[in-house]
Amino acid sequence: MGTRKCLPRKGNWDCQIYQVLFETGTFYVGDFTAWSRDLRVTADADGVASLAGAIPLRMLADRSGLTEGLSGVLARRGFLPVHDRGRVLTDVAVMIACGGRDIVDVEALRAQEAVFGPVASDTTVLRALGEIGQNRPAAIARVRAAARAHMWALLPGGRPPESTFAGGVSQPGTVVLRIDGSLVISHSKKDRSAGTFKGSFGHHPLGCWIDNTTELAALMLRSGNAGSNTATDLIAVLADAIGQVPKAHRAKLLVTSDAAGASHGLIDWLTNQNHAADRRVDYSVGFDVDADVRAAIRTTRADCWIPALDNTTGAVRDDMDVAEITALLRDRLDRTGWPKSMRVFVRRRRLAPDEKPALFHIRGYKYTAFVTNTTTLTVQLLDARHRAHARVEDDVRTTKDTGLGHLPSKAWAVNNAWCLATTIAVDLLAWLRLLGCDTLSALSKAEPKTLRYRILTIPGRLVRGQRLRTLRLPRRWPWSSALVQIVNKIRRIPLPTPRPG
Repeated sequence: MGTRKCLPRKGNWDCQIYQVLFETGTFYVGDFTAWSRDLRVTADADGVASLAGAIPLRMLADRSGLTEGLSGVLARRGFLPVHDRGRVLTDVAVMIACGGRDIVDVEALRAQEAVFGPVASDTTVLRALGEIGQNRPAAIARVRAAARAHMWALLPGGRPPESTFAGGVSQPGTVVLRIDGSLVISHSKKDRSAGTFKGSFGHHPLGCWIDNTTELAALMLRSGNAGSNTATDLIAVLADAIGQVPKAHRAKLLVTSDAAGASHGLIDWLTNQNHAADRRVDYSVGFDVDADVRAAIRTTRADCWIPALDNTTGAVRDDMDVAEITALLRDRLDRTGWPKSMRVFVRRRRLAPDEKPALFHIRGYKYTAFVTNTTTLTVQLLDARHRAHARVEDDVRTTKDTGLGHLPSKAWAVNNAWCLATTIAVDLLAWLRLLGCDTLSALSKAEPKTLRYRILTIPGRLVRGQRLRTLRLPRRWPWSSALVQIVNKIRRIPLPTPRPG
């Protein structure tokens, strides 16, 4: 290394210039504006495309049968639109998956007709969403379920990945449905927006995610003052979600919820689902720590408390214990009409030295409770399985980042259709990870923001030759080859077998 010398300031430069002498020569450091001096930006290029990652998403919508199926159920007798409504809905879903937050963002796809073909304008999309939002929800749900069944059949072994907890433990063959609500803030008066239980203003949608695959099985848009523990809404969303699980995989289901699901209506409904001989529906639901539960905690013997397991590694934790108190509550459970199969568990966590207790505390512990009808797991594993419900918070967060965080219209029907497009967008991203990305790559576990930065927004140059269109991706972009592999894998997905009639 040579010596470092300071040169005097020259002209109006904003930074000091230093000269560094090396054995191989001389170069300058400190001029932080040099890279942009000869750079000019214009908006006059042809043959350049952005959002190259939208190609595999659109292909997934087509090859899953979604586009064709939606086209069929959204068709109206005597009405031949310029833009097919099934294509419009899947294009909106692709736009949302790529990061679009408003209807006008569809113009980014429309501007690239050379790649995507004709795409509806934002005004056409607005009209179409208004039609879709009040048109045949049951038929649309059947199309989504058929597409999901086709995509699941292509997964390794023809089944979804196992939902794990406590360092890799799972219940083989179980499809886990996690239900949760979220608040969507509205900064203007929209149909059915209202004050929420947290003092904000907007809507209170309720969703159910498939934990095995991160798909969004069902989403219900509700007014802002809708209750968190409204059993009729919870049951409706769960019924829609179960209908989205392919029939071949409904034999073992697990439904998880926080304490908002601790109602007779929901628990009784879930218990009644086990009347079918070919289906087992387990549940793990938060429970209210009321006076009876607190009394049972105080009478629980010290040797009944078992150290809890770390939900990530499965290691024993020294700050958390769990115990079953069903027997101590039996009289109360029978008196209030809870199902005989319901078991009650309590978890205690030692308070940190500077932590303020929530709910209540006894002898320096904070307590929470949950109920389940599962009999095949140990107390420790049941507790770890229930704490895994916290993963739904990630699902809610990423879904709000994929369309749900902003409802684009004042009209309820348009926003309802937007939520439907959001469910499709979340599913397309899940299928992209499951069927397009290498299972050993980081992309197979990437969140939507990461996929957008690395894959979905890659630009390319469109060239024509030999009766083909070729989109040439940047050679030095770190994930260009990954996108090429994704497109080639999705192109090989077989189309669904046409249903008779």
